[in-house]
Amino acid sequence: MKKILYIFLAVLLFACEDVIDVDLPTAEPRLVIDASINWFKGTSGNEQSIKLSLTAPFFEEDIPPANNATVFITDEDNNIYNFTEDANTGIYINTTFNPEIDRTYSLTIIYEDETYVATEILKSVSELTRVEQNLEGGFTGEETEIKAFFDDPVDEENYYFFEFIPSLPVTPTLDTFEDEFVNGNEIFGFYVEEDLDPGQSVTIRNYGVSERFYEYMFILLQQLDDSGGGPFETQPATVRGNCINQTNPDNYPLGYFRLSEVDELIYTVVE
Repeated sequence: MKKILYIFLAVLLFACEDVIDVDLPTAEPRLVIDASINWFKGTSGNEQSIKLSLTAPFFEEDIPPANNATVFITDEDNNIYNFTEDANTGIYINTTFNPEIDRTYSLTIIYEDETYVATEILKSVSELTRVEQNLEGGFTGEETEIKAFFDDPVDEENYYFFEFIPSLPVTPTLDTFEDEFVNGNEIFGFYVEEDLDPGQSVTIRNYGVSERFYEYMFILLQQLDDSGGGPFETQPATVRGNCINQTNPDNYPLGYFRLSEVDELIYTVVE
């Protein structure tokens, strides 16, 4: 009986060493456009960058940059802001950009003989006025809750995109908000983190965004929250941004062209 048991265990151990090859569907790489023009309050906003990359197979760790593209932004007065690639990073830089609130800007990218375009308006944002904390929040009563308050403008539709970056080795938290039911009131962005202790800090950024970007990011964040379970789960549907391939519409890009005024506040948690 012991010999049979030993043989059975040996078979299990050797079986665990077998390599299983999984054939995943492949597709031609698509252009990924991260064109976020951010005008931080108190700065000139002249220095801006746009990141271009390509989609990669599921198990690839490296994200390939999209090199040698022609990238420029045009404003309402036909002023052209050319973006030049920094080495071969796929990051394109301009140092003379002129941001103006409620001004329309158009992005043009020429890559691999195909032209991509997008148009957006630079949206304003209210100043963050105060922060409240609660060290006994969350479901466990042991999490740190942060509320960052600001005054929503009266009699206008506003859409917001929040970013919370803690001084911890964790992924930043992103969120969206609209003022449909709180127009003209004091409202707040909400953040909760279990490991954020007194003495540690969180960088809070509030971006003014368009309604279309709000809807795009709302759906994207919802899909990220709902997905999970590993590489063999059903993947979310592709969320398309506002960038269009004029040359070949079927080869649509991923990503978004956004322009925002940004207010930033760094808050340190206290006892």
